[in-house]
Amino acid sequence: MTVLDWLVPAVPAARVAWLRRILAGFVLLDATLLTNHVLQHVHVAAFWHPGIVGRTLHLPPPTSLTATTALVLMAAGFALSLTRRLGHIGWVCTAVGYLPWVFWSMGFGYVAHDHMAIVVAVFALLSVGRADADDLRPSRSAGWAVRCVQIATVMTYTGSAVSKWVRSGTPAAWADGAVTVWALTRRGNAVSRLLLEVPQFLVAVQWVVLCCEFLAPVALFLRRRLLWAALGAVVVFHLSTYLTLGIHFLPTVVCWAAFLPLERLSRRRGERTAPIPRTPTASPRPT
Repeated sequence: MTVLDWLVPAVPAARVAWLRRILAGFVLLDATLLTNHVLQHVHVAAFWHPGIVGRTLHLPPPTSLTATTALVLMAAGFALSLTRRLGHIGWVCTAVGYLPWVFWSMGFGYVAHDHMAIVVAVFALLSVGRADADDLRPSRSAGWAVRCVQIATVMTYTGSAVSKWVRSGTPAAWADGAVTVWALTRRGNAVSRLLLEVPQFLVAVQWVVLCCEFLAPVALFLRRRLLWAALGAVVVFHLSTYLTLGIHFLPTVVCWAAFLPLERLSRRRGERTAPIPRTPTASPRPT
């Protein structure tokens, strides 16, 4: 396999259709539950200080009209994503509604790095065009979009590890420190505070977390059982941080769906699949 084959693999177009459905549903959930403060900020435009993307696009602060319109577009996008032939139009609605929404959310004093992968996913999945849930034909445009989401997902973790390195001076300074003790003291609950009695365990956990964050790109090369094991470890990690600290990172977690063979959902639901045309030359094998 060449570098180009790895960067632009041929995957079934149905994988993009299912990924759009999953992310369109989460985008609506995100806007209504996780970043719903956008609607609360429409009356304090003076506090709007957009990041570099917002400044580059000359994005104005949200108003009641624009924020409501964005929500309607996201709802319409999710509904259309569930249809058989209009999923690509639904994704355009989702992107037009969600992109300004997420930039509005990050323009009032806090930028959440857990949204990086899903923002990349919105842009990447726009590049595919039409992709039906019953189309199992290999598509390199679909493979390119999926690979972009995968890379953005794992680099969220590696970027976090690099940030710990830069802010602490060395990785060991962070891993041997009292970061988890401080987090449990500030955000923990009655159960998690029991861990404060075993600081050596917390230091070991910090080393494990740091190493896993640096090694997150390895997931790009895993297959079959090893990949499922890695996905299971990710779920366990985020579930534990939520139960002990109330931190969920759901926008990043949902993007791990890009690693799954989602096209199999079409077969399980009994959807009619588009036949793969016979050609004189061999078609690229799906990854």
